[in-house]
Amino acid sequence: MNPVLVALDVESAAKAIELADQLRGAVGGYKIGKQLFTATGPAMVRELTSRGDRVFLDLKFHDIPNTVAGAVQSAVATGAWMVNVHASGGTVMMKAAAEAASRSAGALGRPRPLVIGVTVLTSMTDAMLQEIGVARTVMDQVVLLAQLARAAGLDGVVASPQETRAIREACGPDFQIVTPGIRPLRPFDKLKVAPSGVEGRQGSGQAADQQGTDDQARTLTPAEAISAGATYLVIGRPITGAPNPREAAERIAATLP
Repeated sequence: MNPVLVALDVESAAKAIELADQLRGAVGGYKIGKQLFTATGPAMVRELTSRGDRVFLDLKFHDIPNTVAGAVQSAVATGAWMVNVHASGGTVMMKAAAEAASRSAGALGRPRPLVIGVTVLTSMTDAMLQEIGVARTVMDQVVLLAQLARAAGLDGVVASPQETRAIREACGPDFQIVTPGIRPLRPFDKLKVAPSGVEGRQGSGQAADQQGTDDQARTLTPAEAISAGATYLVIGRPITGAPNPREAAERIAATLP
């Protein structure tokens, strides 16, 4: 199956549906994060799932176990195919999330969504971790959190592609690894990217980094990420901001091993 999940980081339901309709069949699913969810609520998730789309609900739940369990229960009711929690919430919280997903899916008679843990945000560096009191390197922290997530019964983690190989070695072949921070290199970085909500920026890949407008600190190309062991690739601006998003998605898919 196509491993590309397109980040619908746009400002309205109309724009999200337009992109989803344009990309359907060329990508593996869609990510709905805080921007679109705050603007449209769970109705947007239900709309896409009713059309047969796989939706990764990227809200990064992080709270006391009971609250996270309730949030996961509500997420299951939307039909989301994948949900996530912050692995830094700890083992008890992650177990509560996994158990809520199974219990809610069973009660509703629908497939249990994948529940994955966010390790270290792709915008963070070693220095940023030290600033908040984490003495480990990004790599060590990511692997530790991935191992905790696996032990807690989660299906996988979100991590930058640069940590994918280490996670795969630590957690085994069946562990799901979702990788944001995917930046196609040339010729894709020559595509002129038009603004798309507050996420819109000029350029992609190295071009965006050189302009200082890309907030992803740890990136790889799609082919490199898959070769390193990624299961799914979350790609936003290089596709959604391209003049022809479907063509951009198809060109990225063509580079995958």
